[in-house]
Amino acid sequence: MGCCAGAVVLAGAPRLAIVILLIFTDRLTVAFESFWFGLIGFLLLPFTTVFFALAYSEADGGVTGIGWVFVVIGLLLDLSSYGSGGYSRQQRDRVAA
Repeated sequence: MGCCAGAVVLAGAPRLAIVILLIFTDRLTVAFESFWFGLIGFLLLPFTTVFFALAYSEADGGVTGIGWVFVVIGLLLDLSSYGSGGYSRQQRDRVAA
C-alpha cells in the first residue's frame, strides 16, 4: 500500500514527494552532496530529483544501470511539463484573439 500511495503522490505532486522523502527518509541527503543541488532540483526539475534520489545507491557509488533510465524518464517528464505549459498558453492566446 505504501508504494502505491507514494506513486500517486509522485505522479500528482513531485515537490510534495521530495518533502516526504526529506522528512521520512535519508535518500536526499545520501544522493546529493550539497544542499544546493537538492534545492535547485526541487525548484527546476522535481521529477528528475525524485528519480535520482530513489535510484542512487551508496553501495554502487551512484546511479547505475536501469537507474539511469528512470532518471531520464524523470527528465522527460520535467521537460514535457514545461513544454505543455507553453503550448497551452499559446492555445489560450489564440482563442482570446
